[in-house]
Amino acid sequence: MGSRENIEAGELSSPLLDVDGGRNSGGDDVGGSSGSKQSGSGSENSSATSMVVLSTLVAVSGSYVFGSAVGYSSPSRSGIMDDLGLSVAEYSVFGSILTIGAMIGAVVSGKMADYIGRRGTMGFSQIFCIFGWLAIALSKVAWWADLGRLLVGCGMGLLSYVVPIYIAEITPKNLRGGFTTVHQLMICCGVSLTYLIGAFVNWRALALIGTIPCVVQILGLFFIPESPRWLAKIGQQKESESALERLRGKNADTSREAAEIRDYTETLKHLSEARILDLFQWRYAHSLLVGVGLMVLQQFGGVNGIAFYASTIFISAGFSDSVGTIAMVAVQIPMTALGVVLMDKSGRRPLLLVSSAGTCLGCLFVGLSFLLKVSSCSNIVLFQFLIVIFNYFFDSMKYTMFRTFKDGVRSPQVSRLLAYWYTQDRSH
Repeated sequence: MGSRENIEAGELSSPLLDVDGGRNSGGDDVGGSSGSKQSGSGSENSSATSMVVLSTLVAVSGSYVFGSAVGYSSPSRSGIMDDLGLSVAEYSVFGSILTIGAMIGAVVSGKMADYIGRRGTMGFSQIFCIFGWLAIALSKVAWWADLGRLLVGCGMGLLSYVVPIYIAEITPKNLRGGFTTVHQLMICCGVSLTYLIGAFVNWRALALIGTIPCVVQILGLFFIPESPRWLAKIGQQKESESALERLRGKNADTSREAAEIRDYTETLKHLSEARILDLFQWRYAHSLLVGVGLMVLQQFGGVNGIAFYASTIFISAGFSDSVGTIAMVAVQIPMTALGVVLMDKSGRRPLLLVSSAGTCLGCLFVGLSFLLKVSSCSNIVLFQFLIVIFNYFFDSMKYTMFRTFKDGVRSPQVSRLLAYWYTQDRSH
């Protein structure tokens, strides 16, 4: 094998996710096998088996947990402040400490996923989340609720990395793009349904409800296979092939895909372990600028601050808490689903350009409507417009960020960038 630079320029230069969404799957093979240019064979045109669908659904249960944690602080604000006697500043600590935990979880997510596997990391993260939700539900004092919120954040940080990686590693190439974006759709569903449920139940019941998807994922992990790529990476070739057969079906020919995975893992063994300083080499400058730049600009847009305090904004606009959140859910989920569909059809860059422009206009109009004291009807319409456009932008940004780095440096670097992402204005 050649040097690290030669390997990255060759075998590992192709991304784990299919760039063209299956339209040109022939050129995306790792290892440069002679049959990689032939379409219609191997796993390139595989259909989604029941095991792939089940495994994805179990994995995205964690995505739902992620969303429910983000959406919890908005509908529970008044209840927690009244019952625990919190000031606005103390409740701000409760809301923002989630991001501290998420930062901790994100830092170790890459290493943990490599050491104990994708399934093990998902299960471990849900233990954090369950204890966190229970601590919040049973809390009598502010610090106990803060501790629970911190634990949920740690689990959320782990899930933010391992879920999309697991889905990308178990799905056929022609389906990876669509299946991986379900992660973002379920985050949106978690946020939206937590808003909706929170309009009808108190904050303690809402925290207990938050444990349900955690238990669902833990139980589901016993019925799905481990990632074949991770098994091959740790030298368990037979287990890797067995997992691949379960995912593709007993009658499917998995020999070619198994050979590709072996070539991939053998190539990785000849790479020195990636360090954070590797990101600052000149050849990564463009990827670093795009990956970090998209995250920073998206966070500085302030949309997460709006999401964390959506109920307060609706009340300020003259609507009741429940009416406002229900209206937002009615727009957010279907439009995010549409964003998932458009991801592969319209391309990442056009979607980013349109959605970022829309986000800018939405933020401007919402701010002006409150500044100029425009009618409540205008406020709510503009606020929904902002949420709709933002979902397009957020969906595209996260998908693009995971793909800006070569496979040789992706695992540790993305986990660190996720930690950086959480330190931005999510604390609002």
